[in-house]
Amino acid sequence: MAQYSIPAAESRHSVTTEYFRGVDLLNSPSNVDASRSPAAPNMIRDQVGKVRKRMGYTTRTQAPNGGRINGVFFLGSHRLVHAGTSLYKCSGTEWTLLAGDMADSLSASFVFDGKLYLLDGAVFRVYDGTEVHPVSQDAYVPTIIISRNPDGGGTSYEALNLLGTAWKESFLGTAEATEYQLTTVELGQEAVKAEILGEDGAWVEKTEGTDFTVDRTAGLVTFQTAPGESPVKGQDNVRITAHKAREGYADKINKCRIAAVYGVGGAEDRVFLSGNPGEPGQDWYSGFEDPTFWPDTAYTKVSRDGGAVVGYAILGNTLATFLRGRGAGRNAVIRTGSLDEDGEALFRVTNTLLGEAPVAPRSFAYLGKEPLFLTERGVYAITAEELTSEKYTQERSYFISTALASAAGKEEASASIYRDFYVLSIGGDLYLLDGQQKTYEKNNPYSSYQYEAYHWPGIGARLTWVEGGVLWFGTSDGKLKEFASSVDDPESYNDDGAAIDAYWETSDFDGKTFFKNKTFTSVSVRLAAAVLTGVKIYAQRRGIWSLVFDAKERARYFDWSYIDFAKFVFSADRTPRTLSGKVKIKKVDKTRFRLQNSEKNEPFGLYAFGVEWKEPGSNYKR
Repeated sequence: MAQYSIPAAESRHSVTTEYFRGVDLLNSPSNVDASRSPAAPNMIRDQVGKVRKRMGYTTRTQAPNGGRINGVFFLGSHRLVHAGTSLYKCSGTEWTLLAGDMADSLSASFVFDGKLYLLDGAVFRVYDGTEVHPVSQDAYVPTIIISRNPDGGGTSYEALNLLGTAWKESFLGTAEATEYQLTTVELGQEAVKAEILGEDGAWVEKTEGTDFTVDRTAGLVTFQTAPGESPVKGQDNVRITAHKAREGYADKINKCRIAAVYGVGGAEDRVFLSGNPGEPGQDWYSGFEDPTFWPDTAYTKVSRDGGAVVGYAILGNTLATFLRGRGAGRNAVIRTGSLDEDGEALFRVTNTLLGEAPVAPRSFAYLGKEPLFLTERGVYAITAEELTSEKYTQERSYFISTALASAAGKEEASASIYRDFYVLSIGGDLYLLDGQQKTYEKNNPYSSYQYEAYHWPGIGARLTWVEGGVLWFGTSDGKLKEFASSVDDPESYNDDGAAIDAYWETSDFDGKTFFKNKTFTSVSVRLAAAVLTGVKIYAQRRGIWSLVFDAKERARYFDWSYIDFAKFVFSADRTPRTLSGKVKIKKVDKTRFRLQNSEKNEPFGLYAFGVEWKEPGSNYKR
């Protein structure tokens, strides 16, 4: 009798993805979760769980010198731009030169009592709303000693100011003495100022060469007539102001590049500066409520083993100082400000933390209440451990960690906060961490959660900032560019007139059984409706991409506010569109899909994706 074999019935399958998170540039495409993409350039979170094409940018103006943008700073409505070696006030397209001798490197700033202070590693400057000048011009003149006798003694009062050459000494005069000995010899050639307390309680200024002479070598002031005793018993009646330039003093502050506003109890009443390459492990703090006063005794040797201060973060009422170059050590020093019994400020080290070391001073930014910063391994945060209340560092960029680790120029990376995103500029690319999407990653158990991430390649951003609620960036050729802010406007979707290529690649689809042959038969996609939109779906078969579906005009709707006759439709349906098409991808073990929109002035919002396939039952062979 004849024998017949009945082939096994084909099994049909389908799978859908309706929740889209971010990119996963760490894992291979076959191991990427279905909610993430191994490649999704120029995409961003729309609603949580949905993604869309990013909006485009427009060049608004360019620095007159064409220098690279090293910093953009604000004092009220005033925008200051550090481009190359120049500092400008920039209003719209009008540029006004404020300084032409800046260092051509990334700069920093802080605002204190209505003034903008600038650090470029060359000169510590201040902008008062009208002009820019060195802070040393306004340097506070300290009274270093009081109750001094004409021939010496006295009580120390204030420290010398690192930024200034001048100081005061206060004497309690005697009836006969005409010679008053200063604490310092070898005085500078600047005029010495002397003041005498009069009977009416007013200070009367005397003139050098007329009322007194100065032996600058000996530091001796000789009055023509003895100032006499004080008209107020016990109160100093002679004040002498002298000058002396001390080598290296001003450069300790001028060469700083990093700043933090912090004071006793967490108050914002002092400034900390560091980043001086000549003294990398040291920082200085200003006088109380005075960034023009830098006492020569107000410093901390934060590191003694070669570690360099990279940045600061305020944690409650403490100051965290981050170090680099210490290897696998304690790379964050925690200080707490307090007052001693004499009312003097003290900033004691209260803790040191083990963790990854930051590499980029401009990468520090607060996402919510969490300070983030870039390390050699990715973006990390400093956070409080719940049980012990000890603080330590945790990774927050797991899904893009390999991309960040391999990126060149990490030391010049710069970060800003745009809405709920930490925006990191590195090597001209932008990486975004989404503060609204936190995910626990089992493969990184030492971090409580990770932020979902997005990647915008080839932007050309040297640094970013937020102005008027809109994201801007500066380039290496002096341009200031603004990202669009109207999500629904088709004109928002071009980069200086060029189309934006955005797509979402899926992870590999390998069916129910990875070693069985598959034939993919249809794809379905749900798009956000728009005046202009569309999607092309490509499939990868044995490493080669080919177009398998084009939605054309089927997700568009008509709107009188924007008419493009080349893409005209009559539909008034503004709800998300479900679009399906037949495909035929035969005898593969797996495939990957790319949902792409690279058309100028076309939004692209992705809500869901599905695919159908059948498995004949035979094993895959190649």
